[in-house]
Amino acid sequence: MQEGLVLFDGVCNFCNYWVQFALKRNKKKSLKFGSLQGDTANEILPGFNIDPNVLSSVYLIEKDKIHKESSATLHICKHLDGAWKLLYILIFIPAFLRDPFYKLIARFRYKWFGKKEACMIPTPEQRSRFVD
Repeated sequence: MQEGLVLFDGVCNFCNYWVQFALKRNKKKSLKFGSLQGDTANEILPGFNIDPNVLSSVYLIEKDKIHKESSATLHICKHLDGAWKLLYILIFIPAFLRDPFYKLIARFRYKWFGKKEACMIPTPEQRSRFVD
């Protein structure tokens, strides 16, 4: 499986929970992670015509393709161990039906789950899985 880069809101508690979830279930280490507030996101996202200052989506970059919102989360599931891969079958539901649920959670994520003052700091064991 090709390697992917997940870009997420580094101060969002909900986002950080899901990054920790994915780290534990991606034993093949086919995913790397970086915060949307980091240098890598600021360098890469403009190449996809995405404003790196907009923090309302998670992105998965695989090779030269970018996935966002619910599509990104489902593509991330392909990289996870066990039955989590089966969630990818939901990709057959059109994005215009999936994304409103994603956008609802994204809109209220700070209110419902809170946020940190600064981006999470990976543990020494996780550090190799993160970009700046």
